[in-house]
Amino acid sequence: MGSRTAYRTCPLCEALCGLELTLDDSGTITGVRGDRNDPLSRGFICPKGATLGRLDADPDRLGEPLVRDGGTHVPAASWDDAFAVVRERLHDVIERHGRDAVAVYLGNPSAHSIAGPLYGAAIIKALGTRNVYTASTADQMPKHVSSGYMFGDPLAIPVPDLGRTAHLLMLGANPLESNGSLCSAPDFPGRLKAIQARGGKVVVVDPRRTRTADLADEHVFIRPGTDAYLLMALVRTLFDEDIADEPEHLAGRVLGLDDLRALAVGFTPERVAPVTGIPAPVIRRMARELAAAPTAAVYGRIGTCTQAYGTLNSWLIDVLNVLTGNLDRPGGAMFPRAAHTPVYRRKRPFTTGRWRSRVRGLPEVNGELPVATLADEIDTPGEGRIRALITIGGNPVLSVPNGTRLDAALDGLEFMVSVDPYLNETTRHADVVLPPPRPAQTPHYDLALLPLAVRDYVRYSPPVVPPPEGRPTEAEILARLAVIASGVDGDPAALDEMIIMSTLGKAVAAPGSPVHGREPDELRKLLLNGGNTSTTEQRLDMMLRLGPYGDGFGADPSGLTLARLRTEHPHGLDLGPLKPRLDEVLCTASGRIELCPPSFAADADRLLAALDSPPEDQDRMLLIGRRHLRSNNSWMHNVPELVRGSNTCTLQLNPSDAARLGVSKGDAVRVQSRSGTLEAVAEPTNRVMPGVVSLPHGWGHDRPGTRTEVAGRHAGVSANAVTDAREIDPLSGTAVLNGVPVTLERATS
Repeated sequence: MGSRTAYRTCPLCEALCGLELTLDDSGTITGVRGDRNDPLSRGFICPKGATLGRLDADPDRLGEPLVRDGGTHVPAASWDDAFAVVRERLHDVIERHGRDAVAVYLGNPSAHSIAGPLYGAAIIKALGTRNVYTASTADQMPKHVSSGYMFGDPLAIPVPDLGRTAHLLMLGANPLESNGSLCSAPDFPGRLKAIQARGGKVVVVDPRRTRTADLADEHVFIRPGTDAYLLMALVRTLFDEDIADEPEHLAGRVLGLDDLRALAVGFTPERVAPVTGIPAPVIRRMARELAAAPTAAVYGRIGTCTQAYGTLNSWLIDVLNVLTGNLDRPGGAMFPRAAHTPVYRRKRPFTTGRWRSRVRGLPEVNGELPVATLADEIDTPGEGRIRALITIGGNPVLSVPNGTRLDAALDGLEFMVSVDPYLNETTRHADVVLPPPRPAQTPHYDLALLPLAVRDYVRYSPPVVPPPEGRPTEAEILARLAVIASGVDGDPAALDEMIIMSTLGKAVAAPGSPVHGREPDELRKLLLNGGNTSTTEQRLDMMLRLGPYGDGFGADPSGLTLARLRTEHPHGLDLGPLKPRLDEVLCTASGRIELCPPSFAADADRLLAALDSPPEDQDRMLLIGRRHLRSNNSWMHNVPELVRGSNTCTLQLNPSDAARLGVSKGDAVRVQSRSGTLEAVAEPTNRVMPGVVSLPHGWGHDRPGTRTEVAGRHAGVSANAVTDAREIDPLSGTAVLNGVPVTLERATS
């Protein structure tokens, strides 16, 4: 039997690693190694990427659509029959209850595909519903809100320039196990070691001594949920010691410096020290070192986002980058320039609260409602109640707060359709499951992640093997759902044609566009003649040609096109180090960086009011999550190689707390919160500070009706059985998944 080699980007996390695949004559992946010729990853690979072949060939992966028949799922007679069920049932709900009776949930995996970002918005627009929920409000939404109000664009998220910084301060981030998040950087360990090798310093602030903390020059323990106090004290110290001012390269571009100075007055290091657990002299030294470094970047991730002050944390992180003169300069926090994002495109100034949720009155943020209230909207009777749900990727039963309640609520829906490769804890409730093809059969381009890369870089991966005859691509599945949702029967390809012509029309009308004043029909013909085999490729080609490195549809003969990327750069193309580009990004109403937005200042009053308020229960402990190198949320647990070694669902607690409770390694511990109870296996360790317990995210594979055999044998428990859907960050609607008050006792049965 022969073999061949193919190349693609790994789709399993945010690192953008290039893979070299070996395939046999049947198209089965028989070997995976890092692509040494990828200019960004340079051969780096992690355990997840190494098992792509096993994931691709997973026998539990669905190959055909399923429909519910009584209490079980059976194969649909055909794809057309499955879509016919969707059309009939979805239209019935809309006709009887209106369009807001249908909700959409976009899960984390949809951001790791080309089809999800391209077609998710089309489905939402076709439905005309305001009931939109995503994994963002259980993850990174505070960064979008912070960037939206500070810079005007919620997608303009600064990333640390790892290749040139001399000082990196990380809070709530564990990139040695997450591979980086909102900071796409293959071989994060190597990049941190390079900072140290050139004489720089890496500091990690975390309630747990993570693998990243082990590598760092300094690890600072912090009480969960108190990062905003530390950050405010760092800001106060910079002002106190006259080492904060409007940086020269940002002169005239910053608004609100004096307001911020006044806001920080109440947060001295001495005052926040008892709350954070960090001594005041350490806080002052951290601020001085940050300001004194020749270049520096402050970076915070999910541990800072999924807490009660998540947006304040995200804001203050970039406030520090501004005050130390490190925003938008080499070695600091910079804005990547993605190849597919036109530089001439300007957004309206960011705002939130354009509508509110029906039950709890929670404000819309970035076009969606908090996922913490999804179960409320399904459970609560009355006009506007959610009666039908479309899920695209993800597993919200395991990933949203109080997932137990959502699990029960899904049974009350009149109709549910899921686009997902597995029958998992969420999709087991679906009336129709539409599985996308295997990764090897799917094109890949990181629309969502390339704008977060630590170098400007681009790569396209065509399908390694074609899907079986008659098997729709993921893009075709989503396009067909959008057409059905619109209520107008038609060819899904017409949707792409409409989107392409609309985008071209806007481009030729936009001053500064490389095709300004040209005819859309002429540009469309160039796309059709560009060698692209699908409408998905045509849309991507259009985006690249209109982008900052594109050929402008012939205006720059040496510019980028999809054909050139595909044929001349199969391993990807390095577009250079990050470049200062604030003028391209900034689109606030004032035209300046809003350093102290009014809504953030108001929430800082809440932070100050809580500073001297003791906890209600002095005996409580605080629950935090944790990442595993072999996991990405719940969708990595059905590969045998990825549920071995340290990738286990245990409850980590400090040995002093274990001794107080009479708990030993391997004992069952009962964890109870205001919203639920679970039992987990104890793992005493000095890696967590006293008063803190830690459970990994994405486990709990013990529900009936799923078809994930390996995950079922390693079920673990869902940490979201005890997180509280009532607790959210009010500015972003993000669920509080870290710093959750719990009580522990040794389980006796």
